[in-house]
Amino acid sequence: MVMILSEEQQLLKDSAKAFLSESAPISALRAMRDAGDDHMPELWSKMSEMGWPGIVIPDAYSGLEFGYVGAGVVLEEMGRTLALSPFLSSAVVAASLINQLGSEQQKEKYLPSIATGELTAVLAADESGFFDLDGIATSATANDGGYTLSGSKRGVIDGHNADLFLIVTNGDEGMSVFAVEKEAAGISCETRLIVDSQRAADITLDSVAVSSDALMGTLGGASEALEFTIDVAAACSAAEMLGISIETFERTVGYLKEREQFGSKIGTFQGLQHRAAQLFAEIEVSKSAVLAALQALDENSEKRSVLASMAKAKCAKVVRNATEEGVQMHGGIGMTDEFDIGFFMKRAAVCRQAYGDYHYHADRFANLRGY
Repeated sequence: MVMILSEEQQLLKDSAKAFLSESAPISALRAMRDAGDDHMPELWSKMSEMGWPGIVIPDAYSGLEFGYVGAGVVLEEMGRTLALSPFLSSAVVAASLINQLGSEQQKEKYLPSIATGELTAVLAADESGFFDLDGIATSATANDGGYTLSGSKRGVIDGHNADLFLIVTNGDEGMSVFAVEKEAAGISCETRLIVDSQRAADITLDSVAVSSDALMGTLGGASEALEFTIDVAAACSAAEMLGISIETFERTVGYLKEREQFGSKIGTFQGLQHRAAQLFAEIEVSKSAVLAALQALDENSEKRSVLASMAKAKCAKVVRNATEEGVQMHGGIGMTDEFDIGFFMKRAAVCRQAYGDYHYHADRFANLRGY
């Protein structure tokens, strides 16, 4: 395993950095929030024009087939500017699940539209507010020519703007996934503003009747595809947290070099130097963990799940430390809304929770390694 980016991946990373720095700086997030909005449709439109929604989608379905390392480098740069878009939820996570589990007809129906950004789809799995596939109670009952879905989902990121829900059900036969359009009769969707100024949806399925065409794969046969999707979500979410950690660290070190106290730059204080050095080392380890997980996805390595959960658990811990240290080292101004550093702490809180938090992935890692 070569732990560096290829020339093409580095070019994509540089391109993403330049584009997001210009089109989606922190000031854009602040302006969106202050205007009472909860998403950035113009930014998503520009991303779509650049082909980013098709990065992990195979060429056969109008995607770029650039792979998960490519998606990861984009998400890392998105983490550095806190760009809001359905890139992770729709173009990476949902597209991967459809590609793994969908029939040829379903892939042809959904993936080209996701690749152009015209269609957004989201995985609707969580029911308790904490990611736990073992706790899914949403049911699918067979009826004449189709199924009836009943249950609820909580905290679906980007669910309020999605066109398609990938509903996970559970029963005696095992876990299944149904592709259900948002406007289907029996679906109600309540949204709530979350800490980083975007919205999450709580979805209720009240005897939603769907045809057999909505079932992806076989009834009760979705476990393997869902495990792959968890790996994708964990590794790519870790990449976004890595970007948040790097940006927060660089901003904090920059402040330490400028701020004077008692006649000296506070960066000369040994106590702060030790804390910054420890954080630098943790971020460097995180970079290796994330790249290893993304490469394992592209290679479909047998270590894929172990590396993905390791990356998510590691980055969840490091990004919390990075953002909390960032706020503390900025002193009193770090606590104010007028200063940007607090935005990173809020987004980090959402990223840590999404698709399994530190405890979920640390436990998964331990189980996979036989501890």
